[in-house]
Amino acid sequence: MLICVTASHKTASFELLERLSIHPTAIAPLIASHGECVQGAVVVATCNRFEAYVDMDEPVTASGPVAVEAALSAIESVTGVAAKELDGSYRVISGPAVAQHLFAVAAGLESVVVGEGEIAGQVRRALVDARQHGTTSRELERLFQRASEAQRGVKNSTALGRAGRSLVRLALDLADSRIADWSTLRVLLVGTGSYAAATLAALRDHGAADIAVYSPSGRGDRFALKHGIRAVKAEAFAYVAAHADLIVTCTSSDVPVVSASVLTSGAALEGELAIPARRLVIDLGLPRNVDPDVAGVAATDLLDLETIRLHAPLEELQATDAARAVVEDAARRFADVGAVRSVEPAVVALRSHVFSLMEAEIARAHARGDEQSEQSLRHLVGVLLHTPTARAHELAAAGRADEYTAALATLFGIDVPAPSAVATASVPGDLAV
Repeated sequence: MLICVTASHKTASFELLERLSIHPTAIAPLIASHGECVQGAVVVATCNRFEAYVDMDEPVTASGPVAVEAALSAIESVTGVAAKELDGSYRVISGPAVAQHLFAVAAGLESVVVGEGEIAGQVRRALVDARQHGTTSRELERLFQRASEAQRGVKNSTALGRAGRSLVRLALDLADSRIADWSTLRVLLVGTGSYAAATLAALRDHGAADIAVYSPSGRGDRFALKHGIRAVKAEAFAYVAAHADLIVTCTSSDVPVVSASVLTSGAALEGELAIPARRLVIDLGLPRNVDPDVAGVAATDLLDLETIRLHAPLEELQATDAARAVVEDAARRFADVGAVRSVEPAVVALRSHVFSLMEAEIARAHARGDEQSEQSLRHLVGVLLHTPTARAHELAAAGRADEYTAALATLFGIDVPAPSAVATASVPGDLAV
């Protein structure tokens, strides 16, 4: 059974996620070595999420709790983050839902900036790291390979990859009618994630040059150094905001960062800058980064996502729904293939049993000097096995693989081994699975 222990920007603080991302490659080996019931582990760690994908031996009735225990223990050993610190900051996904979740993650549907492309590469690198450390399993390999395929399907068949960038472009295009000369603007960018980087690039394309950045999470200095702009300290934020011609917000903060009180208190502070004749605030945050009361501040216009989306092309409005449909279809196909594979041990056991009987009969025929019967016997066995093999796959797809296994035990006394025991099983003849 596949288990995913996930903490993301939706459930945990960025400070906690940053701590979890320390030395992530050391975590998967510890999870994989937790016990015999753990078949493999792959860890995906970014600035916005930490996820441990664990393949558990199916017969283990407590596979979920054991997987969580393995993940939390490994996290504490490597990062120092105790399990109690994670309470309420992660969730557990199991069974078929794991595939749909990872496929959505790889496609960018679960990112802070929906549709961002960086996560696809991070998912692929997670699998490569797991391979290098020997912690993958047959099912995890299949899961992550299908995730990359699903991501490419979303990219090729929907507008999701362009949706985030288009919102920034649309916002600045809408602002164009209010701005005579972008090069004279004092611009304050609030946020430092990939959305902020896209916004900064778009601002520069429009001609903006005087740009400062403020980060509620304290990442402003690093972002400013990387992109060659000024960083604003927390104590100066209200002043800079009140004196900016244009404020663009794009953080994942769950509380408003810019409000009427911020602008009015900043305007009251003394300094060299003049209050702009007209101020434009663009809120690209989800949830809102800007309190709606900003619209009541004198000479201030607010442009939020609701307004921007009214001007978005229909294709982009539909991009997320179309992408989720692609992901759901890929997850269904993954589950169907998994169901068929679940019956493979029974099929292998049946064929091994029949082949052993056939080889014994051929040996007896040879002992009698009969060299003509072997080809006929092999043909007969192939014909006889075709229907029960096809029936096995049909039952597995219908979720009735256990009935097939029980029938083999009843009719032939065949003891079907666990899936892991037949991963490298060899069956003689060209009819082997």
